[in-house]
Amino acid sequence: MSVNSTKTTQATHDPTHALRHDWPVDEILEMLNGPLDELVFRAQSIHRIHHPNRDVQLASLLSIKTGGCPEDCAYCPQSAHYDTGLQKEALLDRKTVAAAARKAKKAGATRFCMGAAWRHVKDGPAFDSVLDMVRDVRALGMEACVTLGMLTARQAQRLAEAGLTAYNHNLDTSPEFYGSIISTRNYDERLETLHHARDAGLDLCCGGIVGLGESPKDRARMIQILAQFDPHPESVPINALVRAPGTPLAERPPVDPLDMVRLCAVARITMPQSRVRLSAGRKELSREAQILCFLAGANSIFYGDQLLTTGNPDTEQDLTLLREMGLAVESATDQADHSKQTHKHI
Repeated sequence: MSVNSTKTTQATHDPTHALRHDWPVDEILEMLNGPLDELVFRAQSIHRIHHPNRDVQLASLLSIKTGGCPEDCAYCPQSAHYDTGLQKEALLDRKTVAAAARKAKKAGATRFCMGAAWRHVKDGPAFDSVLDMVRDVRALGMEACVTLGMLTARQAQRLAEAGLTAYNHNLDTSPEFYGSIISTRNYDERLETLHHARDAGLDLCCGGIVGLGESPKDRARMIQILAQFDPHPESVPINALVRAPGTPLAERPPVDPLDMVRLCAVARITMPQSRVRLSAGRKELSREAQILCFLAGANSIFYGDQLLTTGNPDTEQDLTLLREMGLAVESATDQADHSKQTHKHI
C-alpha cells in the first residue's frame, strides 16, 4: 500500500471527520464493496456523533395528482407511456389534502410530502392550489415537501414564500446510466431544478433507486454527486425498485437487501448530517433487513400504508419495530433542533 493510500484510509476511517464534498468515486466504491461489518460499524459510529438523539423521522406521502405523466421513467407506473392499469386522476382538492395531513400528524408524522405526476410545474390555478396546500400543511406545524417535476427559479421562489420546507427531486442513478432509464429529460435538467430549489432557500430531498440494472460504480457515482452539494441534501431517500407490472423493469430480479444496507451506510458516511430515508420498496424488506438499514444510519421512513401508488408497511408495524429497536420517534422539538444542525457547517 502506498503512502498516499494509507493516508486516505486513515482519514476516511476517522468517524469524527468534518463534512466533505470531495469524495472520489473510487473511494466510495471501495466502501460499497468492502466488508459489511466494517462498513456498518463505521456508519453507525458517524451516525451517533451527528444524530445523538437516535430518533427517526416519520414522513407521510400523498399523491395529489396521480397518473398520466408524460415522462418515460422505466420504473414508474404513473408514466403515460406504459399500460400499468393505473387510472389518471385530477389534482386533489385543498380540503382533502389538508384532512390527509391532519390524519398523518395525528398518527405521528412530522413531515407531509405531496407528489404530483407532472413533467414540470406550469404556472396557473393548479400550481396556486399546491401553494395553498403547502400553507395548510405548514399551519399544522409540520414540515412540507413536494415533488412536482422540474421547476423554474421563480416557481422555486414562490414555493419558498408559501413556506415549503423541502423540494424532492431524486437523481435516480448515475449520469452515465441515466439514459438507460429515462429518455424524456436529461441529467442536467434535474440538477438545474435542484439548484433552483437550493437558491430559493429550500431544503433538498434527493436520493436514488437501487435495482434498476445499474452497476456498483453507478451507485457510487450517484452518491458522489449528492455529496458534492454544499450543504448536503437535508434528506436522502434510498429506494429499492418496486417492480410495477407493465413497466419495462417489471421483470428485474428482486433487490438484494444487503445492497440497501450498503447504500444507507455509504450515504450516512458521506453525508453525516442528512436524514437518510428508507423509502420505496421497504415492504419487501424483512424485519431484520430493515433493522440492518437503521444500524447502517437510516433515520427516516415513509410512514403510512401507501406511498404514491405502491404499498408500504402499516403504521403499527413500523412503530412496533422502532420500539423494539429502542429508537425514538422525532418530535416537533427534535425537528427544529435537527433543522438547525443540518444548516450549520462544521
